[in-house]
Amino acid sequence: MSSNREKLLSADFMIVPGVFNPFSALLAKRAGAQALYLSGAALTSSMGLPDLGVISLEELVYMVRKIKEVVDLPLIVDADTGFGEPLNVYRTVKVLEAAGADAIQIEDQLSPKKCGHLDDKAVIPKEEMVAKILAAKEASKDMVIVARTDARGVTGMNDAVERAKAYMKAGAEIIFPEALLNEDEFLEFSRRVGGRLLANMTEFGKTPYITASRFREMGYKYVIFPVTSFRAAAKTMLEVYQVLLSEGTQRNILDRLMTRSEQYEVINYYFYENMDKELARKASLIRE
Repeated sequence: MSSNREKLLSADFMIVPGVFNPFSALLAKRAGAQALYLSGAALTSSMGLPDLGVISLEELVYMVRKIKEVVDLPLIVDADTGFGEPLNVYRTVKVLEAAGADAIQIEDQLSPKKCGHLDDKAVIPKEEMVAKILAAKEASKDMVIVARTDARGVTGMNDAVERAKAYMKAGAEIIFPEALLNEDEFLEFSRRVGGRLLANMTEFGKTPYITASRFREMGYKYVIFPVTSFRAAAKTMLEVYQVLLSEGTQRNILDRLMTRSEQYEVINYYFYENMDKELARKASLIRE
C-alpha cells in the first residue's frame, strides 16, 4: 500500500480543501492541509468553462501532473463521470494514476453531468455505475476509489442508500452522498450505509452550512470544501481589477496583496536560486 493511500484510508478524520492549480495546492499545504481535492468545478471555472463535463481527460491529467510536481500530499481527483463508459473509466484510472493521482472520484450522473447542487440531474442505472467501479478497480494498482451518488436529488434517499451499499460491495473505499438536505439526512445516510463517508460542504448549494466537527460526529471521515478557495480568489481578483481600472494605482490595496517575499516563499524561489548558484560553483571547479 502506498503511503498516500494509507494516509487516506487510515485517517480518523480529514478536512480536505479544494484546489485548482499548483499554486493553490502549495497554499493549502502551507496552511496545514493533510490532503487535497482537485475540484472539477473549480478547475473548469479557472479555465473559463462550466462544470458540465466539457473538459478533456488530457486537460485533467495535465493539472494533476502539475500539482503533484510541487506537492506530495494525497490528492483526490474529481473525474466527474469517468469520461464515459466502463472501458473509458478503465483508461481514465490508468492515466490519472500514472500522473500521480492518489484517489479518483467518479459519480453516477448521466453525461453530460451537472453540478450536484443544481436541479434536473439524471442518474445512470445502478448496475452501470457498479460496472464503472469494477473497471476502476481492475485498472488501479493503488488508487483509492471514491464513489459519488447523486441519487438523493433524483430518485430519493432509499435509492441513494442502496446504491452506496452496491458501490462499496463493488470495491469503492469511500462513499460520497451528494446534495443531502439537512443533518437528519446525513445522519440517516451514515447510519444506514456505514463505511468511509465523505461530505461535501460547498457554498450556495442544497446542503446547509455544517461544521467539520459536526460531520465527524455524524460518522463522516472526510469533508471537502471544493470551490471555497476559488470563489475567494475570484472575488478578490475582480475587486482588484476594478480598483486598478478606476484608480490607476494599487497603493490603496497593498495590504490586501501577498508580498513578493511571501510569494517567493510559497513557490520555494530561493531553493532554486541557491541551487543554480551551487551548480555554477561546482561546474567552475570541474573546469579547473
